[in-house]
Amino acid sequence: MDGSGSWESLLVEWTPEELRQSESHSHGMTEFLLESEDVLVQGHGVVLVNADVAGTLAVTNFRILFVSEVSQQVIELGTIPLATIEKFSKYAVKLPSAPRQSIKAPSRRLLQVVGKDMRTIMFAFRRKSKQRRAVFDALCGLTKPEQLMDLYVFSCGPSTFKNSNPKLRLLKEYYRLLGKGSVNVSSTAVEDGSLSASNGLWRVTSINYNYTLCSTYPFAIIVPKSISDEEILQVSSFRGRCRFPAISWCNPGNGAVLARSSQPLVGLMSQRNLADEKLVAALCTNAHKGTRRKLYIADARPRKNALANGAMGGGSESSANYFQSEVCTQVFFLGIENIHVMRDSLVRLRDYLDTHGTTSSDGMSSFLRNGGSTWGGGNLSSMSASVSTLGDSGWLIHVQSVLAGSAWIAACIAMESASVLVHCSDGWDRTTQLVSLASILLDPYYRTFEGFQALVEKDWLAFGHPFADRMGFPTLSGNNSMPELTRQSSVGSLSSSPLRIPSGSGFTSSAGNTSHGQTSTNSSPIFLQWIDCVSQLLRMYPYAFEFSSAFLVDFLDCVLSYRFGNFLFNSEKERQQKGVADTCGCLWVYLAHLRSGAEDSHVHYNPFFDPVKYDGALLPPAAALAPTLWPQFHLRWACPTAAGPDEIQSQWRTMTKKFSETTKEKETAEMEVKELQLKLDLQVAELQKERQLRNSALAMAKRTNRECLAIKRAVQSLGCKVNFLGGGSDAVNTSWLETREGSSFSSRSDSDARGHPDEKADLSVIISATEDSRVCDFPDSFVCESICPLRSREGCKWPDAACAQFGSQFVGLKANFDAFDRLSIYDSYFGAD
Repeated sequence: MDGSGSWESLLVEWTPEELRQSESHSHGMTEFLLESEDVLVQGHGVVLVNADVAGTLAVTNFRILFVSEVSQQVIELGTIPLATIEKFSKYAVKLPSAPRQSIKAPSRRLLQVVGKDMRTIMFAFRRKSKQRRAVFDALCGLTKPEQLMDLYVFSCGPSTFKNSNPKLRLLKEYYRLLGKGSVNVSSTAVEDGSLSASNGLWRVTSINYNYTLCSTYPFAIIVPKSISDEEILQVSSFRGRCRFPAISWCNPGNGAVLARSSQPLVGLMSQRNLADEKLVAALCTNAHKGTRRKLYIADARPRKNALANGAMGGGSESSANYFQSEVCTQVFFLGIENIHVMRDSLVRLRDYLDTHGTTSSDGMSSFLRNGGSTWGGGNLSSMSASVSTLGDSGWLIHVQSVLAGSAWIAACIAMESASVLVHCSDGWDRTTQLVSLASILLDPYYRTFEGFQALVEKDWLAFGHPFADRMGFPTLSGNNSMPELTRQSSVGSLSSSPLRIPSGSGFTSSAGNTSHGQTSTNSSPIFLQWIDCVSQLLRMYPYAFEFSSAFLVDFLDCVLSYRFGNFLFNSEKERQQKGVADTCGCLWVYLAHLRSGAEDSHVHYNPFFDPVKYDGALLPPAAALAPTLWPQFHLRWACPTAAGPDEIQSQWRTMTKKFSETTKEKETAEMEVKELQLKLDLQVAELQKERQLRNSALAMAKRTNRECLAIKRAVQSLGCKVNFLGGGSDAVNTSWLETREGSSFSSRSDSDARGHPDEKADLSVIISATEDSRVCDFPDSFVCESICPLRSREGCKWPDAACAQFGSQFVGLKANFDAFDRLSIYDSYFGAD
């Protein structure tokens, strides 16, 4: 940006004809809308002064949406949920007239939007377009709905982020604190109030089941087992808003507890309540019977504030009244300021960031402010002034006070095994900050995603931090409407507003500018400050938390956006009356959904988390409790380049992503190798099977060959002729051929011409016996004289004997028994090898 005049040129370039053309076609917003989100008013040719970007501004039932005309992408700086808007104002700024020019320069129409998330946005509209009026009126109506059900959080419904019963989750956390985490929490116990969980020291009471005892306490509370419900009733009347001492965290090992309450109603006369003193003393019960532990009472307020409250019937405990023979009680004041001081401090911090950031709401970078570059021009006085302004805001000092008080509480419990009772005036602002932050230091479970959710739901939601009052959200008033918006008139100079005009520029402001805001005297950034403290602990102990700073930013944005119902209203009772758990979406389910796809590589995960090394209490020394600005939250709008993620974490995630991709490729390659190996094994098995079949066939062929040879020798011994003929059949075929002349026996076996087995062909063995008349035709035939003594060279001496025909009379036929004697046939020839 060159200065404040650059955005003016963007407006001048829009002629009336161009504006009509821009309005004639619809700038599609559908692709950017959420579920059940509708565009109500749309303005074209609007300039986001902070970034010198022209685009389309749409007001929906959930947010202001700004889309760039050039890139057609949502500009995050100019997009803000309606519930996150703290106030919005109209301004008319006149440009300086040129020298010797009688015609006055036209004024510019501006709309300033101040957010609860540390940003100040400035939109510029073209004159006579009436777009600014339409946007302003829409914002007035949407930020003040007639009914709560008109809010987006109700119209959207639970959708895919359906909430479960928060009471069940609270009981589950109670069971964990009592050492009974393995016990399943029954929904029946929640419905009928039959709560009987306890251990040797503490128990869960349902005395406040219907919220009749204390409307801002949860339905179930952990109290000392030695205190009866009747005594709790007596104690509640002695504590502000009936917020009696209740146990927030307990050490299952030694029984030390962290308790919370509101201020005692001692007044100027130092009133006493024996039941209250007994309950406080019971917090010191030791696991070893007959022994007591030290008790500290931490009053979060400055001492003067506690004394001032005493004049109005409140005050603080007297060590003398709460000192018993076996209990050493000490009262300490932690000096944390009230909600009004915190609210003013954040306003000053936001103005400081807008003034000295690179995307200021007046369109001028801090480098060009005050007539020259802060760095190159040697304007060190402005640098010193900026540092002084940051210190004057007091924000970091207040954060340090909360951190120091929480660290002291954690040290008392962890190092001295002492019990600590924490309270302020009402017990729902500073008390909640200290108790929940000390719990994070003491219990590593609260430094995980699941534990952080349990902590917020227990100490902030169940114990009644007034979110609606502190954040400007709607409350359950008589007409169920938003708090009345204050109307202010800005007359005269704009120097008092966040829109800063350079001196000597000739800019003037017109009278009658109006401002609408949702802030009230009860609003205060208490929860935001606590999240800031958690981020400081994350910076000091980067290996002790499962979640990252990016998770805290997204979590806080969800809380401020009012998109989910978890943080509606001021107490558990009010949320139950409106059925929030059933009618609204759940923030925790939404955040878990974001992490589900990317696993450990998601930006919400802390890549350096080491639960083994940091499995105990965190006890930061006083020297380490020096807070700094939280870049990811405080600087993301004013100095975007300085608010990016940690460089080391960014590089780690890049390397992790590459490693993950390489691992997946390796696993894919290994799977392919396994598949190929499996196929190879199958082929080897098939080859082995084929080899076995081949060997079996060879063995059978050899056995058949031996059988054939044995038969051949047997038949030859009978004086018959044996012929071997090749065949194409795979099986041995044996048959008798009946003819008129004689008989023949045919047998087929596998062998080659030399009498050896042949794997590829079959052999036919033909055995025949013919009559004498055919002997001459077959000179190589059977030699009769070898077995018949009547046969000679001259011929058969007994031709009529028909000795060659089987079945005839074998008269004169002499068997060659010598041949049978020479023939040896064994059973092994016909059996298996």
